[in-house]
Amino acid sequence: MNAMAQPELPGDVVLDEVVPARAPWTAVVRAGQTLRIVDLEGNQAVDYLMYSLDDDAERYSLQDTIAAQGNIYLRTGSVLRSNEGRPMATITGTSVAYHDTIGGACSCESNTLRYGHHTKAQHACVENFLKGNARFGRGKRDMAPNINWFMNVPVEADGALGIVDGISAPGLYVDIKAEMDLIVVVSNCPQINNPCNGFNPTPVRMIIAA
Repeated sequence: MNAMAQPELPGDVVLDEVVPARAPWTAVVRAGQTLRIVDLEGNQAVDYLMYSLDDDAERYSLQDTIAAQGNIYLRTGSVLRSNEGRPMATITGTSVAYHDTIGGACSCESNTLRYGHHTKAQHACVENFLKGNARFGRGKRDMAPNINWFMNVPVEADGALGIVDGISAPGLYVDIKAEMDLIVVVSNCPQINNPCNGFNPTPVRMIIAA
């Protein structure tokens, strides 16, 4: 691994874990804490949901986030908003040019539709999200459109979405500062049928600092 240097996180590290390839991950991130996600080997998509710790009905909203910032991509300074329109988190730094909001999460059903029936048994992000959400008493009805950190989904001239090689590299990162107490649910994407993971899912690192 040839990891790039990263700036120091503010405060003390309270959690530092490596998430295996294809695996789910969950954590509580308190207001004021920063979650750093590090793409350890490069070209790995990290699917991400978050929920208010104090309000079961409040969660990340793709629609509110895009409407408020007037842009479909996430960069340093982007504010991630809830379905109540409130700031949930802010991107305080990233070494990747932009991150995707609209590519969605892979599922057994979408794999079958896009890549053929032989892919139906393959593990997918929706399964990881369901497993992670179950820890907090949430189910399929609590799923919402997710963020895809490090994923490259350009909008083509005809309006179609492309899923192409990522723009990340070993050691690149994104820092997400919580603006409220959050439950974070992650799928370290297991997709092997398109280039979002370079056809080879790899581990990522999660660091929380307070």
